[in-house]
Formats: sequence, structure tokens, C-alpha cells
Amino acid sequence: MSPFHLTRTLPGDATEAALRADVHRGLTGRPKTLPPKWFYDAHGSDLFERITELPEYYPTRAEREILLARSGAIAAATGARTLVELGSGSSDKTRHLLDALTDLRTYVPVDVSGSALTQAGQALAAERPGLDVHALIADFTAELTLPDTPGPRLVAFLGGTIGNLLPAERAAFLAAVRALLTPGDALLLGTDLVKDEEVLVRAYDDAAGVTAAFNKNVLTVINRELGADFEPGAFDHVALWDAGHEWIEMRLRSRTAQTVKVPALGLAVDFAAGEELRTEVSAKFRREGVRAELSAAALDLTHWWTDGAGRFALSLSVAR
Repeated sequence: MSPFHLTRTLPGDATEAALRADVHRGLTGRPKTLPPKWFYDAHGSDLFERITELPEYYPTRAEREILLARSGAIAAATGARTLVELGSGSSDKTRHLLDALTDLRTYVPVDVSGSALTQAGQALAAERPGLDVHALIADFTAELTLPDTPGPRLVAFLGGTIGNLLPAERAAFLAAVRALLTPGDALLLGTDLVKDEEVLVRAYDDAAGVTAAFNKNVLTVINRELGADFEPGAFDHVALWDAGHEWIEMRLRSRTAQTVKVPALGLAVDFAAGEELRTEVSAKFRREGVRAELSAAALDLTHWWTDGAGRFALSLSVAR
């Protein structure tokens, strides 16, 4: 078996502290918001896996299509000896890259979930003799320190997750990624592309109601962790296309005037009938916009690949 290391850079109470801060800030703001990372407890993660298999939800299939077709080209362009994956989860899609990166010596999956990292990392270490798996429990949106590993490095941020960050947050994130790299290292970035509004809205409001359940799960998480008394059935799932910002917004719309108590935070939160709580922004991108955002972070776009239908893109950029 190859070496497997697990390093925790998050304090044991960091997740609880972040949840408390996010919920307090979001529920007392105008408009009310919650960040999408709190969808993903065990049940939320299961629901998202179901979403990726729905006929309406194309991004996962489209990205996998590109990885299958282009992993060899990614390997040839980067010569990576270290692969760092941000938000790695189960590392399923990454296996296509791992197969293609013949010079790879070290894989560094980064995630906030220690259980997911341990399960995936140990499996990969068992499967791949000679690959050093150094899993890192960390929040990749905060300051990140990587283990000392051989270059060149390839950082992968897949799934279109960058779209969940607002423009200023994206700029800060890309600058932080660039700070991890030396000239010649590369970033592989997954971005969902602007397309027909109907296709986009269906992807976030499926006929089976799985995405609605996923959206409302954030209320269940807050109830469980902070003693709140949200009634998920008192909110409707809403998915809207904002053409000006070119992003999808997921919201929860209060069916009635109601007050929700969050005892752990000493909050009583009033909702008017019809008032909406924004739970996710999912930005969609165009090639030149991606190029400009990368360039602002001293990353030069060198390759751009899409699936056959032009729905999703993987871009490769090199640190200058």
C-alpha cells in the first residue's frame, strides 16, 4: 500500500463556529442569506449525489465527459508530479486524472470532511502503489498551507463550485490559489457556461423535487445544530435566473408570516409572507470572462475544453 497521511488544519470546533457566524450574519442581513456549504451534512450529500444523476442536471455528466476525453492532454500540458484537489469529496471524478498523470507522485485531496477524506484517500493509496496520498482537512476558502510536495503542481477545482462564490470572493479565492503556486504550476478549473434560461432553471428545479429537498435541508441542519425551529414545509423552493449577473439563485420563500427562533444564537427571526431567503448563487461563465478573472490573479489561460454540447468547460491556466 502507498503512504497515506491525514493532516488537520482546522480546529476541532471550527465548523461549529463558522456555522454560528454564517447563520447569525445571514439571518440578520437584508436580504436574508445562507451560504450553500451548509447543505452538505450526510443527508444533504446523499441528496446531491441523487441530483447529479437526474436527467435535468447536466454539469456532472458534462464535466466527466471532458475529463474522459482530455485527461491525457491535461497530463501532457502540465507534467504534474503533484495533484492538489480542492473540495475533493469522494475523489471519484479525479480518478480519470490520476490514471492519465503518469508522472504523478503525490495526491493532496483537500476537504472539510475528515471521514470522506479518510475513506477516499485510503482506497486510493491501496489501489495505486507508488502514489503518496496526503489528505488535508481544511477550508479551501480560507488561508491554505500545502504540504511540501514535488513540482510541478496541478491544482484542480472541479464541479463548477467556483460559481458559488460572488465576484469579489472569486477574485480573493483565485489570488489565494495563485499564492500556492510557483511559475509554471497550473490550475484546472471547472466552470458551468451561460446557456438557455430554461435549461438552467430546470437543472436547479427538477421535476422529482430532489433539489427542493436539498435546498430545504439547510433548515434541517440549522434546527439540529443550533436548536432552531424552522418548519421546512413552511417554505417553497425557488430557482431563478438573474440575467444581469448571469447566475442562478436558489431561494426559500416563506409561505406565511412567521417567526423562527434560533436559541443557540439568541435570535428570533421574522419572515414576512413571500419573503425569500437566498441559499445559493451559482454563476455561469463565458470564456473571455474566465480568462479575465484568471489573468487578474496572474494565471494565464492556455487550454479551454468543453463537452460536445458546449454546456460546461474545463480550463487550464498556468501561473506566471
